[in-house]
Amino acid sequence: FLDDSIVIEMHPAEEAFAGGISFQKAFEWNETSRGFREVYKRDGYVVAMKKYLSLLLVSVFCLTAFFGCGKNVKPGDINGYDEGETYLSIWVHIIEETPEGQAYLKSVQSFNEHFNGKYFADVEFIPRNDSGGGYSDKVNASVLSGNLPDVLTVDGPNIAAYAANGIIQPLAPLTDEERSVYLNSILTQGTIGNKLYALGAMESSVGLYYNKQILREAGIEVPSSDNPWTFSEFLDILEKLKPIMAEKNGYALDMTFPVGETTIYYYAPFIWSNGGDFVSEDGLTTKDIFDSDTNAETLNYFKTLNEKGYMSSVPISNLFESGRAAFKFDGAWEVNTIYTSYPDIELGVAPYIVGDNWNGERYTPTGSWAYAVSSECDNVEAATELVKWMSGVESSITLYENIKSMPSTYAAYEQISTFTEDENYKALYEQLRDYGRPRPKTPAYPQLSSSFQQTLENVAISGMDAKDQLSKAEERISDKLERYTRK
Repeated sequence: FLDDSIVIEMHPAEEAFAGGISFQKAFEWNETSRGFREVYKRDGYVVAMKKYLSLLLVSVFCLTAFFGCGKNVKPGDINGYDEGETYLSIWVHIIEETPEGQAYLKSVQSFNEHFNGKYFADVEFIPRNDSGGGYSDKVNASVLSGNLPDVLTVDGPNIAAYAANGIIQPLAPLTDEERSVYLNSILTQGTIGNKLYALGAMESSVGLYYNKQILREAGIEVPSSDNPWTFSEFLDILEKLKPIMAEKNGYALDMTFPVGETTIYYYAPFIWSNGGDFVSEDGLTTKDIFDSDTNAETLNYFKTLNEKGYMSSVPISNLFESGRAAFKFDGAWEVNTIYTSYPDIELGVAPYIVGDNWNGERYTPTGSWAYAVSSECDNVEAATELVKWMSGVESSITLYENIKSMPSTYAAYEQISTFTEDENYKALYEQLRDYGRPRPKTPAYPQLSSSFQQTLENVAISGMDAKDQLSKAEERISDKLERYTRK
């Protein structure tokens, strides 16, 4: 019954998130090979194809697409899943044997114990590979096959894309008391279009670290968190430190712009605190926002840091850790790195610097992995209970104990003595609590993030024109957003 005109269309995949490519997947019969080829179409045209598939494999794929896989688990099929319980599948992005994986497993087990007789959660561990694939590849494939779990982990910056493409659905409503458990940044990160889609498994922060001994030598006092150094004041500080650091064969500031997520994570606060932004509130427009004159001014500030010799134009390993830099922007993990590997460094955390006209709004780095309910889940209330448990106080504390991640709930910080007794961890928590702001929320986030990194590097290190580079980057982001704005 097959001929070369037959096309078996699978339901469209709105986004291949790993690559940011919009496509429709289909299987086409090829008479020459007497088999199917897997093709990807855009606007009706084949833009890519993969290997030839046998009729048997396609039949299996089609059956999976129509009937799903693992959705028909029955009581008794899995140890602990009993008659009368609602079955909930959950995917996490890590290997089970790791400390993080063990934390997730412990939380799932405690959920099953607490809700014994009512719910049963079944966790599957799907690790990411070195390039960030693996887990996201599995999610992408399951979007095509209709085989998503009830609950899955989503990296914070990708929540908007998952929501826009119908991969996740809003959580069941939370009471005001339930919402009050979570940090403001967690609720903001998970909210898209006034609907709460996700709750964080953990949080994160970035510090402006300083060497106390060097600042004492220079006679520099660190301001309070509510009165951070402005851009102009920080330039004066760096100028004062420059000759001191030259004697140490170093630089006043250890700053780099690495490829990947780090650059926007560390330096988006410079944009926000100086009155700029990346994208409109609905996440769909970047014109006259990403490429604004205000953002050009901010990028030129980075160029000044390099041109005046306050930082190295090429990365230098362990510059701060070896005592050859007075300041460094880095994640919360830097505290433990210094404590365990560089105990001679007298470490402090200064408030993140702000634009000269900062008005006190939230601006500091936040964001990490969160839990969401997939669009294929038919019991949102039950899945939301699992999301709340996995992101709650007990689970936050378990994750901290295993991997020293920053918790997502207020009560966890109160119960972990490190955040009340250690001045550096306390400063990172208070910064997160009072000024934390999630990364830009847009379905084109991967393109926005990579474009910002390349633009910042081009301007700060290569000396290119800020306005021109921003305009070119904005066009690329707008191209990615076009499919979301078509009427």
